[in-house]
Amino acid sequence: MRSPRPLGIVIKLGTSSIVDEKSHEPLLSILTSIVETAVKLRKDGHKVIIVSSGAIGVGLRRMDTEKRPKHLSKLQALAAIGQCRLMSLWDSLFDHLRQPIAQILLTRSDIADRSRYLNAQNTIHELLDMGVIPIVNENDTLAVSEIKFGDNDTLSAITAAMVHADLLFLMTDVDCLYDKNPRSNPDAQPIEVVEDIGALVADVSTAGSSLGTGGMSTKIVAARLATSAGVTTVITRSSSPGNIVKIVRHVQANRSSPTSPPLPSTPDHQPSENSLIKSTSTTSLAGKVTTPKEQIPLHTRFLPSPHPVRDRYFWILHGLRPHGTLYIDSGAYKALAGRAGLLPVGVVDVEGEFAQHEAVRLCVVEKIKKGQVQQVNGEDGTDKKQLWQGPAVEVGRALTNYSSDQIIRIKGRQSTEIGGLLGFSDSEYVAPRGSISLFRTEKSTVTLSREVSRPASPSVRETIDVRGISGYEGEAGGLTL
Repeated sequence: MRSPRPLGIVIKLGTSSIVDEKSHEPLLSILTSIVETAVKLRKDGHKVIIVSSGAIGVGLRRMDTEKRPKHLSKLQALAAIGQCRLMSLWDSLFDHLRQPIAQILLTRSDIADRSRYLNAQNTIHELLDMGVIPIVNENDTLAVSEIKFGDNDTLSAITAAMVHADLLFLMTDVDCLYDKNPRSNPDAQPIEVVEDIGALVADVSTAGSSLGTGGMSTKIVAARLATSAGVTTVITRSSSPGNIVKIVRHVQANRSSPTSPPLPSTPDHQPSENSLIKSTSTTSLAGKVTTPKEQIPLHTRFLPSPHPVRDRYFWILHGLRPHGTLYIDSGAYKALAGRAGLLPVGVVDVEGEFAQHEAVRLCVVEKIKKGQVQQVNGEDGTDKKQLWQGPAVEVGRALTNYSSDQIIRIKGRQSTEIGGLLGFSDSEYVAPRGSISLFRTEKSTVTLSREVSRPASPSVRETIDVRGISGYEGEAGGLTL
């Protein structure tokens, strides 16, 4: 029998898995188990990355501070104090097993810059080839709200997508997702396999700790990001890190089994695990239990998209903060879906101020007939003319060839008119197809995922319903992509 293919594995640990919430003492038993697990995976041939929170928590312990401060400068100072001690702790534990590690500190501005994004990607790949375990964290010493990821769940998903990982483990204080709160509902059923994250309705009332920023809702958002890039995502209990090895071996055993169905290939990546995981699930979304082939630790596994968005297209969708919005008509959207670029004639309206080559949202709207312009209240409270009606459905992101002021002057016009209107013509396209990335849709038509003017906020509800366009980013727990 052919030996299983080594996997790329990202393990994300939150602050509550690293330090005690009250005393801020390092949780050495969990950290030691994580180190042993990571080294074991390395010896099995896998490439391992750890995304580690905890710098501020460790800084609180070092300075004997009881509560997490609210002022940004104090948080940054505690992060600076705690980060070196956190890495010293990791290095000391890994050194006992003669495993070299490396530190990678990132901010969203590092991801937003294409050159720095590629440099980070190349550095991580080189470290993995050298047998080193990279430990990634957000650079909280420099990060401010405008350039923060929001939480390390998001950072871990972006890291997993960046390096084309096979598995992302989001470690938390529960075994898995449940359809109800298991603390108050004895009949709550575990959700072990999520085949369609867009159809998921799960209990997310578990909030982040007082030290961290995440919660269960941010893990679902991270799972959506990672699975859209073809990464199988697992939620499991952080106090039992050994579960990771068992889950990985279970996946490999089924993948290499001669009785397993052939795995479909996906573009630019390894075969998809969709058919594998469907055949081995023990509990469905409906909670129906079947006879398991073998016992594996309780966990929730999110299946990867069969048509993943990767590399430059993932970077455009999830690595950049949009500076404005282009409202386009349905004809323009159909052209984009057919791999054409965005022409000025398809642009209905422009919102926000942005320069050339900055990221913008793409939203499909219903164009109002000539002479039927609506008056609406603008963001500044003044009346403005609106050239479209109904909801605006966000369908993707783009890097534009022209600034917002220039697009306002050429919108709705033919490409041959650009030179006369602007005095120059850099391109016939407002955005070329290579600079446009669309969200994956379940159907050939656009599905309403949310109205841009009224975004949902799942963090304020007991449950989260993330139906809609595959790849939808959403907002949760302070996270804004």
